[in-house]
Amino acid sequence: MSYDLAVIGAGVLGLAHALAAARRGKRVVVIDRDAQANGASIRNFGFVTVNGQQAGDCWALARRTREIWAEVAEAARIPILHRGMLVTARRPEAEAVIDAFLETDMARQTDCRRMTRDEAAALAPLSASVSAALWSPTELRVESREAIPALAAWLAAAHGVEFRRGVEVHAVQTPRLETSAGVIEAETVICCPGDDYSGPFADRLAAYGLTRCKLHMLRIRPETPVRLEAAVMSDLGLARYLGYAELPEARALAARLDAEQPEQRANGVHLIVVRSADGSLVVGDSHHYAATPDPFAPQSVDALITDEMEATLALGPWRVAERWLGTYASAPDRWRLTDAPDAATRVVIVTAGCGASTGFAIGEETVAGLFD
Repeated sequence: MSYDLAVIGAGVLGLAHALAAARRGKRVVVIDRDAQANGASIRNFGFVTVNGQQAGDCWALARRTREIWAEVAEAARIPILHRGMLVTARRPEAEAVIDAFLETDMARQTDCRRMTRDEAAALAPLSASVSAALWSPTELRVESREAIPALAAWLAAAHGVEFRRGVEVHAVQTPRLETSAGVIEAETVICCPGDDYSGPFADRLAAYGLTRCKLHMLRIRPETPVRLEAAVMSDLGLARYLGYAELPEARALAARLDAEQPEQRANGVHLIVVRSADGSLVVGDSHHYAATPDPFAPQSVDALITDEMEATLALGPWRVAERWLGTYASAPDRWRLTDAPDAATRVVIVTAGCGASTGFAIGEETVAGLFD
């Protein structure tokens, strides 16, 4: 059988491209070497983040992606576990960044506002040190490890997308793909390899100077159930997420954090806490960069993350129920790349930790470029 589009990679970015093509009535096959979702797409927070993304196309694509997530979640019966985001502040410098962000078009277009501590405490169990918060109503949270398989199953059932799992792609010369399961023919090809740069386009990807980011993730179970009605971030996020960190007011906050929390800053730690359906909390994360990150997860790094959690949230006694490592593609000079080996072939990678937050809109963009 011949296809209109072959997508290599069944992570969230690959599925996003499959959706965009299927909505145009295209015959789509998705090829993945793994038997099930196993990479960055299921190892993250499931936190579809708009505000905090870098101003410009990243923020705009995140906003569109959030709209598509809302549509797809309803159609595919993917639970949205909570909505909105609290970016908390414990320092005057952090409050200044929040106030500056509220003056941007990004904040105005998404109805962000400043909350007092008491207002924010109605949504999350804040520690006594939190003085104020930014409220963004835009964000969504899904459970990644469940949402990605559900999304693939819905694409197959509702849109006729075919999946070839456990199949390695050896070479691509569109319209011909040579795979471990034989030759597949497709009019167009989109390769979404994530942070694996060793596939059929390795020579082209080498020119981009790509590396990888490793991050620590934890699942926390409080002994007493806590109310968490939105994702929670902290001062460290205001100095890391570029939508905030590139504001002039963030320089003073970064300098104070470098002096007061040098270990967190050196390990790329910032705080995100989100709630799961069973009441547990997914907490992270850290950032370490290398061409081949080591597989080890020092407890000292986990402690830096949970220290920031305890400084921000009053959870009472808790225990770690689960730990895991995530990895994603990274580049020193861009947050995404689209490479065109020929007129009918694209290689698409999100080179930052925002694939789930921007992927659907990138899929629309790529497919429009190929078929329009």
